[in-house]
This record gives sequence, C-alpha cells and structure tokens, in this order.
Amino acid sequence: MTTCYVCGSTHFTETLVDEMFNINGQYVLVEAIPAKICSQCGEVLFSSETAEKVRLKVNSQSPNKTIPVDVFAY
Repeated sequence: MTTCYVCGSTHFTETLVDEMFNINGQYVLVEAIPAKICSQCGEVLFSSETAEKVRLKVNSQSPNKTIPVDVFAY
C-alpha cells in the first residue's frame, strides 16, 4: 500500500500529470506522466519505474517539441 510521505494518507487518485524538471540548470517539461495524487494534501508521487523512465527519456532522447516559457522573478 502506498503512503504519502508528506501527510501519511493512503488515499490516492491515479492520473497523468505534466511536470517541470531542472536538469543541469536547464528546465524541461515532461508531459503525461502517470502519477498518484494524494487525496488529502495533493502531493504528486511517481513510482520508481516511472521516475527511471523519465530520467532515461530526458537524458537520452531529443525533445518532441520546444516551447517558449515566461519567467517571473518573485
């Protein structure tokens, strides 16, 4: 059983998420990643298999597309 490491909940919704990663100072967006979302606090959890597939994809493949991103300083 999966337990949220933030709040301890065991209730999750499975969905696809888009996530931005900072890889060696460069931001990349990975779309449609299978994830579990904690129903209590909203924390996003990836399985170890999914995390490894994302790692391999961003380190060994060319992107499917490139998009401009607006950047705001806080």
